[in-house]
Amino acid sequence: MKNFHYHKSLPVCLLLLIALATPAYSQKDKRKKSTDTRPGDMQLREAEYFFAEGERYFILEDYTKALLRFQKVIELNPENPTVYYKNAEILSKSNKEDDLERAALSIEYALKLEKKNKYFYLLASSIYTALNNFPKAEQALETLMKEIKGTEEYLYELAAIYQYDKKPEDALKIYNRAENLLGINEVSSLQKQKIYLELGKVNEAIAEGEKLLAANPDEERYVMGFAETLAQKGQQKKAIDAVEKFITHHPEAGPAKVLLAGFYRESGQEKKAREILKEAFLDPAVDISSKVIVLSTYISLIAQNHAKNISDPEVESFALGLFDQLNKNYSDDPNVHIVGGNLYQTLKRNDDAEREYITAVQQGSASFEAWQNLLALEVETNKLDSLIFYSEQGLEIFPNQALMYYFNGFGHLRKRQYHAATTALEQAKKLSTNNPALVNEINGMLGGAYNGMKDYVKSDKAYNEALTFNPNNDIVLNNYSYYLALRKENLEKAERMAALATKIQPNNSSFLDTYAWVLYTREKYREARKVMERAMSQPDITSTHFEHYGDILFQLGDVESAVRQWEKARSLTSQHDLIDKKIANRRLY
Repeated sequence: MKNFHYHKSLPVCLLLLIALATPAYSQKDKRKKSTDTRPGDMQLREAEYFFAEGERYFILEDYTKALLRFQKVIELNPENPTVYYKNAEILSKSNKEDDLERAALSIEYALKLEKKNKYFYLLASSIYTALNNFPKAEQALETLMKEIKGTEEYLYELAAIYQYDKKPEDALKIYNRAENLLGINEVSSLQKQKIYLELGKVNEAIAEGEKLLAANPDEERYVMGFAETLAQKGQQKKAIDAVEKFITHHPEAGPAKVLLAGFYRESGQEKKAREILKEAFLDPAVDISSKVIVLSTYISLIAQNHAKNISDPEVESFALGLFDQLNKNYSDDPNVHIVGGNLYQTLKRNDDAEREYITAVQQGSASFEAWQNLLALEVETNKLDSLIFYSEQGLEIFPNQALMYYFNGFGHLRKRQYHAATTALEQAKKLSTNNPALVNEINGMLGGAYNGMKDYVKSDKAYNEALTFNPNNDIVLNNYSYYLALRKENLEKAERMAALATKIQPNNSSFLDTYAWVLYTREKYREARKVMERAMSQPDITSTHFEHYGDILFQLGDVESAVRQWEKARSLTSQHDLIDKKIANRRLY
């Protein structure tokens, strides 16, 4: 029911006037028996003036002045029922119980004076409902329909109050009365179905759906609602039969076909589902959002298959066919390109996914998911210039999204544009206070960015904050220890961190290289050699590994072996000026 609120507050003195006036009603009735208190013509004219003024202030929503005028009308003409109605109407706008109680007293007096005004009863019912006095609200509507002919339309409101009053059986009786008088209709049938289901009377609910459908055999919404109710109650076959029957007589019913396809899929009839979906995707009567949802369902299925290492070329081909049809008919809709991007990304066709996401954002998509997926793809494919470009565009649309700044900072950091990186990452950090995991990741990146700027105080602070959150963050442990080794600072701490990183990731060649290099810096050459040999046994070693291994061997006095490692390092990199000097002069630089 309607909730009422003040538009303007009522002064205490005025509420007291109303409260004092209310109990006097019965006294006026008694005096009337012995004394003629009917107002004269002049009083009536004056009352009309104040009533008109009250109405004017009511329209202007100046309820204080309106109540003052209506109170003056009561003084001049206490037998005017409408003025009590107006008082009640104003007071009912409050959400305070005292005001609603006064509103109830006022409308009750109005009904004593006038029993044939339907608006009085409706306001009374509304006030009682707001007070949770459902029995009196029900009584008001029952009396309304008894006193005033042609008001049976309010049976639906009465039934709803019985539902609020947790009297489902009474509500059902009222809905049946409404049907007998006004015919079968959507309101009563759907509400009765709801009540029957709440009472666990599934057969009765289904019977109601059948009755509504029989009365409206051409209404697609009704058959779809009825079929969904059947399906929810485990009667899938009946649901399918109902929709199939409808489609037989209404072959143009596109939305019903989509629903039927869903039922087919749920019952294991995938072939039938695909046949009907192909037809539905060609049908312009089926809205595009339904088609996007269907395609998204198949994308989820493909993703689930991939997670289980299941290959299903047929379902993938079918999904691609649905997307091609969508793209053919709705190429100017960004949502089509978003779902296309999702499909291609699930299929690991990153270039196609990137194309679709770019098309979506260029067409003005405000879907954060689309922008986020595009930027994540640029990171995955190491397209740093594109990452920076689109993250800057995205910031114009999503200026308060931490991830936009995060991606922008990531791109600048990877391109060694450290100042721009720290600016973006610090803003991302400010916007991520409710996401400590993201803050932790940002701190790890800020540590690298500030190190690149040679602002070692801020770099160490960021790394230490990251390790406070997660002492086992292997990436931070590796990077922080490596930078300390390069700076030849806090080498004991660097060694502890590097050792922990390799304990967490024992086969990570990069982490092993860092640990070996920290040991090398601490002149622990034999220990460094052991760790480096573990790194050299990994499959992903680089030029740096060979060069570092050569440096360690040189310090151990094995110059010939050192030179051989440097030569291997030289063959794997285009930047080998320093390595050339080492090889030529057989010494370290």
